[in-house]
Amino acid sequence: MPKVLRPVLALTLAVGLAAPAAAQDADADTVVATVGDTEITLGHMIVMRAQLPAEYSQVPDEMLFDAVLDQLIRQSAVAQSIAGDLSKGAELALENERRSFLAGEALSKLAAAAVTDTAVQQAYDAAYAEAEPTMEYNAAHILVATEDEAKALNEELEGGADFTELAKENSTGPSGPNGGDLGWFEPGMMVKSFEDAVMALEPGEVSDPVETQFGWHVIKLNETRMKAAPPLEEVREELANTIQREAIETAMTELTEAADVTRAEVEIDPSLLSDRSLLDE
Repeated sequence: MPKVLRPVLALTLAVGLAAPAAAQDADADTVVATVGDTEITLGHMIVMRAQLPAEYSQVPDEMLFDAVLDQLIRQSAVAQSIAGDLSKGAELALENERRSFLAGEALSKLAAAAVTDTAVQQAYDAAYAEAEPTMEYNAAHILVATEDEAKALNEELEGGADFTELAKENSTGPSGPNGGDLGWFEPGMMVKSFEDAVMALEPGEVSDPVETQFGWHVIKLNETRMKAAPPLEEVREELANTIQREAIETAMTELTEAADVTRAEVEIDPSLLSDRSLLDE
């Protein structure tokens, strides 16, 4: 809803207009008001109610009914005042908005139809059925600026110092306040030299100083585990989003290729794209 019209709805709500006195059978085509020759239907009201800003989502329908109807009446009255007197730019903008809306509706329907139980299962099987379990690592590190600092930390650890406390006191990385804890990660998530050092450790072991572009690290491998494929329900939404995205991309390509498109053989100066004065002609 245009921001300029929201206060109108808010004002109407504030005065506490009552809902219709008696309910009756109605459908989307039921006319609830006319403004000149323009009919306003219950369907128009339902659509507007669905498009209201989030702050109206909890407002009861009986409080919104007259407010929504009043808004549509006002819009219709104002719109009629300019009917037939639109600028060229406004007419073209309306054409673009209609084109965009219809394209969006078409793609939404295609995307929704693409997500079936069979499609989701096939996508799951393709992604996970033959996937090997992945080793995950849980580690902590202490990040310092120089190799000498890292070596000094190794000596303290060999002398029985607590890794977590040393990380809190010395690590310059964002994980320092948490004792250097990096949580669980898979191969490919860390820079190679860091990852190689982690993979060479046994749980409980601490690495020699390791250099990366961030500085020098002393790494402790806490534990490892094998990560199996997630259950289908855990990744259903992700798979559905992928299916919809691919369906939309395919549809856009196929529909465009199938359309009877003729590009005019006319040379136009690209700079005219920003010349709004042409809309005044």
